[in-house]
Amino acid sequence: MKRLFLLVLPLVLLLASCSKEELVRPPIDETEWLKKERGIVVASSFNCDFFVVETVRGYSLLRSWGGLAPVRGAVIYGDLNQWGVRTFYNRSEGYLMNADVRDNRMSYFQAMDQMQWYCDPWSN
Repeated sequence: MKRLFLLVLPLVLLLASCSKEELVRPPIDETEWLKKERGIVVASSFNCDFFVVETVRGYSLLRSWGGLAPVRGAVIYGDLNQWGVRTFYNRSEGYLMNADVRDNRMSYFQAMDQMQWYCDPWSN
């Protein structure tokens, strides 16, 4: 009986601590974000921080900063052709994200090659 109690008690405490509260994010003013440059994520990986975005001026390579990379097909708005860490609006998923623009105005094959170079641990 004592063993059963020692096994059940932690399980009950764990399940009792779970809750179903929804994550409430502050509202985002889309009017300012939709005036900025639009891009579509064309390459992303769950095990790599880098992702490729198609813009009007070519392809940009970005590194997610402090969060997960957006999924392929996501529409993002921001300064996609200026280097450095910037804030972007992921309209598909409805949140603001930070990313580092590593390179821009590339062809599709150049962008994919750079993403593979950064993401593949055996190529470095």
